[in-house]
Amino acid sequence: MAWTETTRRQYARRAARYASDMTDREWRIVEPLLPAPRRLGRPRTTVLREVMNALLYIASSGCQWRMLPKDFPPCSTVQRYFYAWRGIGLWARINHHLVMAARELEGKEASPTAGVIGQSVKTTESGGIRGYDAGKKIKGRKRHIVVDTLGLMVGLMVHSADIQDRDGAPDLLKSICHRWPWLLHVFADGGYAGDKLKRKLKKVGRFTVEIIKRSDKTKGFEVLPRRWVVERTFAWLGRCRRLAKDVEKSIASAEAWIMIAHIRLVTRRLASYCYH
Repeated sequence: MAWTETTRRQYARRAARYASDMTDREWRIVEPLLPAPRRLGRPRTTVLREVMNALLYIASSGCQWRMLPKDFPPCSTVQRYFYAWRGIGLWARINHHLVMAARELEGKEASPTAGVIGQSVKTTESGGIRGYDAGKKIKGRKRHIVVDTLGLMVGLMVHSADIQDRDGAPDLLKSICHRWPWLLHVFADGGYAGDKLKRKLKKVGRFTVEIIKRSDKTKGFEVLPRRWVVERTFAWLGRCRRLAKDVEKSIASAEAWIMIAHIRLVTRRLASYCYH
């Protein structure tokens, strides 16, 4: 999307305390998807909207936990909610619900039938799992995602960078079989070509992979059909500075922040449709 005077006014967020804060319309979309208070025990005193705003602030700005501004709940409280929601798989459930709603508003079926698979390598300075990608000559982790034809993320897996694309694809596609049962056709680049991937996918499901290759006669940059969709999604996620480099110690936290970045994206899109 090219920035013009019209689009700058449309997407400006000057009324909020911070540009990352959720608007009232965005909060009405997310609020029903968050856990309800417990019936037993001490009553909840933390405002969940402020917890979400704090997490979006960290995702957008890339700051450390202890650098969280004082007008948010204490960083220990926000951190506790982050780990608790990560542990119960809340971010994946919210993302699933929002993607279906966004697809329906775009005139599509709620569940996609085709997707595009791709990966991006990010370096990491923290501990945990990491490896060396000999092709890109980068040491770190690989972010492997599947998007639908609109560019909405429907599958995610973070793993060591030394795992080749065709070796990581079966586990990624297996992880979305139950959540997106109709997604059976996948577009991919030349890194996924070969009989090795096809043999592995026969054990996972009825997936068909269509390889989009770059012509050997082409010189310079070329926009490949379907392939640009997943690259655009990586660019959208890259607007969150927390994802500029993988600094998380655990794979679970790395995946959670990617999910939060995508939830931020889809929530804003739904709010612009006057959803709810």
